[in-house]
Amino acid sequence: MSDAKTHWNNIYSTKTSNQVSWTQAIPATSLDLVHTFSVRKDAPIIDVGGGESRFVDFLLDQGYSDITVLDISEQALENTRKRLGAKATNVRWIVSDVTAFEPSRRFTVWHDRATFHFLTTEIQIARYVQIASQAISYDGYMAIGTFSDNGPAKCSGLAIKQYSEDTLSQTLAGSFNKIRCVTEDHITPFQTVQNFLFCSFKRKE
Repeated sequence: MSDAKTHWNNIYSTKTSNQVSWTQAIPATSLDLVHTFSVRKDAPIIDVGGGESRFVDFLLDQGYSDITVLDISEQALENTRKRLGAKATNVRWIVSDVTAFEPSRRFTVWHDRATFHFLTTEIQIARYVQIASQAISYDGYMAIGTFSDNGPAKCSGLAIKQYSEDTLSQTLAGSFNKIRCVTEDHITPFQTVQNFLFCSFKRKE
């Protein structure tokens, strides 16, 4: 088992959602970005690094019917399946490191809140961009959230890579055109503030 996999399985085995900084009761910005794409309710959507996020709950409640959740931690996905109960059967679950993901289909929407910024080497980043470009259909979209350059330098004891609108756009420029970006202060369960950058992109044809 990889060090990263062990780390995240341990987190999700020993801490509740109120004991981790990334918990959101309502993933409002992520949902807003998806709504701006105006995709059909049966369009394939993948949530990368979904963990215990409630993003999938809201997508299901809003009628989206082709949802995949990917995470490196099988414990995180098991926790989410238990929370969803019978609704979990309407979701595809994939246990994988995103940089080792081998997509077998294309997605109209690729959503990632707070996974990309854990990739800190040029090789990891290039691999992520390559996989995303392979996985997203040519008429598809990416919604991505990272720590901004005013955000934390670490999360869950791990170093992260901060992004500005310019650096994120440049990193993805080979395969994606930026649509828009916004920054947001995320209030953690511990009442601390983390500044995020959220951007939407269109896949280049």
